[in-house]
Amino acid sequence: MAEKFFELDHVTHVYQSGEGEGHEALRGVTLSIGAGEFVAVLGANGSGKSTLARHLNALLLPSEGHCYVRGMDTRDEALRWDIRQEVSMVFQNPDNQLIAAVVADDVAFGPENLGVPPAEIRRRVADALALVGMERYTQAAPHLLSGGQKQRIAIAGAIAMQTHALVLDEPTAMLDPRGRAEVLSAVERLHEEQGMTIVYITHFMEEAIAADRIVLMDAGQVVMDGTPREIFSQPEKVRALGLDVPLAADIAERLRRGGRDLPQDIVTDEELLHCLSR
Repeated sequence: MAEKFFELDHVTHVYQSGEGEGHEALRGVTLSIGAGEFVAVLGANGSGKSTLARHLNALLLPSEGHCYVRGMDTRDEALRWDIRQEVSMVFQNPDNQLIAAVVADDVAFGPENLGVPPAEIRRRVADALALVGMERYTQAAPHLLSGGQKQRIAIAGAIAMQTHALVLDEPTAMLDPRGRAEVLSAVERLHEEQGMTIVYITHFMEEAIAADRIVLMDAGQVVMDGTPREIFSQPEKVRALGLDVPLAADIAERLRRGGRDLPQDIVTDEELLHCLSR
């Protein structure tokens, strides 16, 4: 594996309710994510995937164990500022992340708070908007944009901070199919062109296929970890965790049961069509 960007060492997280023992959202999670990796984290509701995401830039701290970001322990309060210079986050609802009346001002907000010089801010804003395909909307009002466009603006704001990793917590959950495609395309471009480390929390199987690696969670633990082909070639295990498999993998499995000779590792529509056309 490349240099470790994130490393969780037996991380347990307990949400205290004020009464009783609290809720154990993560249970002894040990996981490494390398610099430049694109990792999708999947799991049913309550599996712990969003809690995991919030540990990656110290929004939450382990109740037990340690979480390291480029070797920096998130429990060390003196390192929190440095950790958040390394990792940006994008959340589910884009409306909760946009604060300015003009797109350019929204993207500039983070760098301004870091004290970046104005000329450098202008360059960063232009570059970030170009990377997510929103350069034509510099002077637009964010509240007039579609959900997918708003989320791309939120991603541009994260890019303008010039962090080295981007953690997205179900960024397309509130979007229509077109908006989901726009956001995923922007994230893929960041990974491919900028070499950015991406951790992408999702419950959409077709989005997870785009990742280098899938981490599947259940009841606060990592239960599967592998490439999309490795994970989705075991559809029974995935379904047992309350999740679907990609449509192409599902159809291929049904056809195999019906007697068709098809490879076990089909995951995309294109692969299925290619095999059927032969």
